[in-house]
Amino acid sequence: MSEQTAETHLSERDEKLCAESRWDFSDLSAVFVNCTLKRSPEVSNTQGLAAHSIGIMRRNGVAVEVIRAVDHALPAGVQPDMTEHGAERDDWPKIFAKVMAADMLVLLSPIWLGEKSSVCTRVIERLYGNSHLLNDEGQYAYYGRVGGCLITGNEDGAKHCAMNILYSLQHLGYTIAPQADSCWLGEAGPGPSYLDPGSGGPENDFTNRNTTFLTWNMLHVTRMLKDAGGIPAYGNQRPAWDAGCRTDFDNPDYR
Repeated sequence: MSEQTAETHLSERDEKLCAESRWDFSDLSAVFVNCTLKRSPEVSNTQGLAAHSIGIMRRNGVAVEVIRAVDHALPAGVQPDMTEHGAERDDWPKIFAKVMAADMLVLLSPIWLGEKSSVCTRVIERLYGNSHLLNDEGQYAYYGRVGGCLITGNEDGAKHCAMNILYSLQHLGYTIAPQADSCWLGEAGPGPSYLDPGSGGPENDFTNRNTTFLTWNMLHVTRMLKDAGGIPAYGNQRPAWDAGCRTDFDNPDYR
């Protein structure tokens, strides 16, 4: 099965939480960008962890799309379309359209040498290349959307990677919910990965708890933002600032 249609199995606890929820999330949508270094159809352990979060969202009626970034042509650069700057092909504009159509963005990354993957760095750089765009209120384009991340690896560095990813997302304009990261780390050095038999990954209570909390917190914050019409457009509008409306700052004497 593809990442788009693969079945996700929830624990009894998660099924109970979903069944007893009094919130309606069926009008929400999410994009999970898997930044594994493995091309499809190779098994991605990071995708295995994300299946828990995806399952909760889909059980609540959220429209979820999964994109494996390494399967696409994403040339280096910080321009919206790198074919206009010498690249032969650039799939980013199509991916960006999906990101902008979604209420939530979750970046998935393995750990390599203590850092997020090079693919994850590339995705964040391409997100940054569109960060100058504005919405109808004159705010930066990513305002009103919620971000999170999921990390897997066999060495330390999960919190470092999450710190970097979540900082990047909030800097671009995403709202970060409480505890918007989760991870699984295997034993240091060569050993079983998350989906390998005997790894203990899918049964790890700490990881499962954090992944559940991450998912529900993202859902709740997205619900709040959606119902409120996004982040209030006051004091954060680029055109107003450029026009001299500098909230809480006196106009300079030379004006």
